[in-house]
Amino acid sequence: MAKEVKKKTTNSFSKFILWFWILFGSGIAIVALIFLSASWGLFGELPPYEYLENPQTNLASQIISSDGNLLGKFYLDDNRTDVNFEELPENLVNTLMASEDIRFMDHSGIDSRGTLRAFFYLGKRGGASTITQQLARQLFVGRAARGWKRYTQKIKEWVLAIRLERSYTKEEIISMYLNIYDFGNNADGIRSAARIYFGKEPKDLKIEESAMLVGMLQNSSLFNPLRREEITFKKRNIVLGQLARYEYITEVEKDSLQAMKMDINYNPETHSVGLATYFRMYLQRFMKDWINKNPKPAIGDEPDKYNLYLDGLKIYTTIDSKMQANAEEAVNEHMTKLQAEFFHQNTPDRNKTAPFLDITPEETKGIMERAMKNSDRWKIMKSAGKSEKEIRESFDKKTEMTVFDWKSPTKEKDTILTPRDSIRYYKTFLRTAMMSMEPQTGHVKAWVGGINYKHFQYDNVIQGARQAGSTFKPFVYAAAIDQLRLSPCETRPDTQYCIEAGKHGNAEPWCPRNSNLKYSGNSYTLKKALANSVNTVTAQLIDEVGPKSVVSMVRNLGLSGDILEVPAIALGTVDVNVYEMVGAYGAFANQGVYVKPVMVTRIENKDGTVLYEYVPETKDVLSKDVSYAILDLMKGVTQGGSGTRLRTTGYNKWRPEYDEIITGYPYKLTNPIAGKTGTTQNNSDGWFMGMVPNLVTGVWVGGEERAVHFKSITYGQGASMALPIWGLYMTKNYADEELGISKEDFERPSNMSIEINCDKFTADIKEDNDIEDDLEDLDF
Repeated sequence: MAKEVKKKTTNSFSKFILWFWILFGSGIAIVALIFLSASWGLFGELPPYEYLENPQTNLASQIISSDGNLLGKFYLDDNRTDVNFEELPENLVNTLMASEDIRFMDHSGIDSRGTLRAFFYLGKRGGASTITQQLARQLFVGRAARGWKRYTQKIKEWVLAIRLERSYTKEEIISMYLNIYDFGNNADGIRSAARIYFGKEPKDLKIEESAMLVGMLQNSSLFNPLRREEITFKKRNIVLGQLARYEYITEVEKDSLQAMKMDINYNPETHSVGLATYFRMYLQRFMKDWINKNPKPAIGDEPDKYNLYLDGLKIYTTIDSKMQANAEEAVNEHMTKLQAEFFHQNTPDRNKTAPFLDITPEETKGIMERAMKNSDRWKIMKSAGKSEKEIRESFDKKTEMTVFDWKSPTKEKDTILTPRDSIRYYKTFLRTAMMSMEPQTGHVKAWVGGINYKHFQYDNVIQGARQAGSTFKPFVYAAAIDQLRLSPCETRPDTQYCIEAGKHGNAEPWCPRNSNLKYSGNSYTLKKALANSVNTVTAQLIDEVGPKSVVSMVRNLGLSGDILEVPAIALGTVDVNVYEMVGAYGAFANQGVYVKPVMVTRIENKDGTVLYEYVPETKDVLSKDVSYAILDLMKGVTQGGSGTRLRTTGYNKWRPEYDEIITGYPYKLTNPIAGKTGTTQNNSDGWFMGMVPNLVTGVWVGGEERAVHFKSITYGQGASMALPIWGLYMTKNYADEELGISKEDFERPSNMSIEINCDKFTADIKEDNDIEDDLEDLDF
């Protein structure tokens, strides 16, 4: 009997063992079958191995300044720039593992302990997704599914996680995961997140900052520091608690860090805000043209064109980020005050046709009609099939809108206006353009195309062309000195001077007047005449040298617009843009050699392969001695002419109701400066071109319409509208010695053949520094 019991027990145990191994083997087989089924695509298509080796993510193209800073990016949906593991701070990596996957360095893609815990506790004690699984989901699987699909998705994650672990190192997986994640607010990837939320590079993140960003990994919409500060703060502190739990920090450090407020330094990265917005939009057009002319090497089924928004190109520019910031600050400081004065002078009781001046109601109607038909509203409604009557009626219906406002800290205000009134409102704002270039290389260092790109997208640096006024006169002087070998010390009388009809292509006699409508009767040296913009002397010079030779020279200096070969061009009737004017003036500072302005030095693909390198475009236009003579002439503008205020501490009469501190001209610049102011008829355009040996800068200020201008020359001249921007900009540049902006004199040629020392000349020259400026009365 005992033997039978023992035999039955032995048989039962054997059956138990057998069934155990059968069940165990079946489990293994089932798991293996599940993994094989997933790998065969039975639960949905999986990416091929070559995709795992080179995951395709959209990369924004980077715009890099000459001093190595990121100016901005080009992207559609993904504002992403990858960083290597070496660029991540240790505290960020530790925080990530403590919060998301503490055994990350030990498992092969799947955390078995975490999976069993999640299974037995039904996820109540945390999930089991490893960092590698989360990366697999981000790259290839997509958002978490629900129901049965959630289980098949999890299986696919496991398979892909194992494949990723075989293809990449742990460090590469961490960097890929942080690079791919969307942190919200256009912060795609850790680099954008660090820059947008804290204004720094990832390597500079502090522990508490890393904890906030890691906390956002669970759900960046929920844990958004801009919209849900309190809940994001709590989540950050939970992550800091995990750091202490795994002894990355002490309990004391944890308590101290948890007590800290979140120091958010929000720096939005969009196409319409940030540094160098107008330049970035010019660069966008440049890159699209370059892409069309430079096909991408064909590889399999890949597109044969580079994609500016997805291919992660690196665009190295000549812009200096510090000088660009100085330029934008100078524009903001001056234009705020200048606009306040313009508003003061154009209140309805002072100007019933504000903001337009000296035009008829019919002309005003014509301006508004053109503006309406050129507006987006008109074009959209017309394309939608709306009748002209419906479109016109829409311009008189009040609507809520956000408009530009200098007084607001954000430069915006919410209001209710009719579209017609909003057009008139925007016409009241003075516009500006500024470009700064190194004359020896043609490298453009700063580019400001307007007062606010978001609201005024027309780039006045290169898109706009306005009358040059007296800034064109140095070209006339240069042609005369070059061809006639005149000395700046030679004299011409300030008397009425007429060029007879037909002599140089002019249909009628041309007798230009000075800005004060008078003739002094005195003789002026050429240097003094240019300094005080004496029109009668300029007329004599263009008569002597001929308009054709002047046009030929400025063509060689890069001016490309329509220029009639008539005497009137001597006073600046020519329409030019700031971009070409700076390039042309650069030849004077570069000993007569014109260097075409350059903005892009190199383009690389995402792997660092050089796709483009610029080749300088140069042309010898003037001899060294002629160029130096012109510089000497223009130094007189800032020593005894309309640019003298750069040397003084005089004050403008800004209205105190708009500015608590009455601001003036606090430049006190003592170094050699060559420059020229310019003002056109009715004060419609104000110019200043200023040069030191290694920097040429041009500034223009005016209204969108020529009918938008100051009534008097006091504020309407180039010395009041444009010169202060140059003065502020240079003062800021000189405050930063690392920029290396020259304070030295221009280099004098060793074989100078033109006499520029006027002490030996005796002439009846009237010292008149009170001449307002160089307003031309262009009576043709």
